[in-house]
Amino acid sequence: MTVRLGKSVTYLSFMALGAAAAMFVTHLMPASTPLVTPSLAQLPAPLPAGNDTNFIARAVEQVGPAVVRIDASRTVQTRVPAIFNDPFFQEFFGPMMPPRSREERGLGSGFIISSDGLILTNAHVVDGANRVRVTLKDGRTFEGQVLGQDRLTDVAVVKVNASNLPVVRLGNSDHLRPGEWAIAIGNPLGLDNTVTAGIISATGRSSGDIGVPDKRVGFIQTDAAINPGNSGGPLLNQRGEVIGMNTAIIGGAQGLGFAIPINTAQRIANQLIANGRVDHPFLGIRMTNLTPEVQQRLNTNPNSPVRVEESSGVLIFEVLPNSPAARAGLQPGDVIRRINGQTITKADQVQQIVESTGIGRTMELEVRRRGQTVIVAVQPAPLPAQAIR
Repeated sequence: MTVRLGKSVTYLSFMALGAAAAMFVTHLMPASTPLVTPSLAQLPAPLPAGNDTNFIARAVEQVGPAVVRIDASRTVQTRVPAIFNDPFFQEFFGPMMPPRSREERGLGSGFIISSDGLILTNAHVVDGANRVRVTLKDGRTFEGQVLGQDRLTDVAVVKVNASNLPVVRLGNSDHLRPGEWAIAIGNPLGLDNTVTAGIISATGRSSGDIGVPDKRVGFIQTDAAINPGNSGGPLLNQRGEVIGMNTAIIGGAQGLGFAIPINTAQRIANQLIANGRVDHPFLGIRMTNLTPEVQQRLNTNPNSPVRVEESSGVLIFEVLPNSPAARAGLQPGDVIRRINGQTITKADQVQQIVESTGIGRTMELEVRRRGQTVIVAVQPAPLPAQAIR
């Protein structure tokens, strides 16, 4: 699907078969067991480091059997004009009557994280699906059950009834460095088990950087070629460990692909498996990066609701009623300069700190208000469900 927010960002699943771009709603299905780390006997051995010129082939041979194809379908009800409900029209037009429903199909990828059939993929791959079919590299197919999905991070968990399945080895995305090798495996445009390679181009790309400001992810950027259908497939390092989940590309750009860090995906997956949902922390403010240009526009516009004396920091331009921010006393026009002693220059920093702080824990905000420094203590609350849709 394509989202235009200054950049054209393409999610890599439903476009492959020309399905409608609209997201559709899936009821989260509760699960009762947390993600169990596979035993050492179940995991493939890590690839040896060194000067192995065939390390890409070895990584693919090791991980490839655990990469799956995901075919998702949903039934869409068609709104038929009321006039066609008239018995006369139904009798007269007969088979020419417009259908009352149609099936839309999408294609994505995923990877098996436990031998008893737990699979990670993107939320947008299975969002609203009536049926999920999982195909392994060896040709076996299974019906999948969506245990849960989280739209804010675009992570979903699918379960199939199977045992002794091949699994991937998860790496540590916190230690990635630009310039490291990156290997992508997936099913782009329906071409199963396609392998591409490149490098890690950057880490920590904010959702705003790539044009999807509603996501709470610091993305990995890679130049390994990814295309529609790669969504949910693994991004590997040179040792064959999964370091990310491929998710999006910027339309019209060459060599710009993005993946969700595996540490983020695993953290979200654990909550989805245990609870069927993810509770994200929420302050209840709308904010923007403050620059000298933004300051000048606000202070010279007679219709501006606020005047600011600061030229850097993060400007709060709205505080939602009955939110944690409102209860703590934050006000429109406040400029956030520090949180828990850390200097703040971008709105993405605020979101990342809120996410890492968690629900119910206290954050100390240092804000500038009408030329004065004010310290505000605020405790994030669970994000309201309606804010996620």
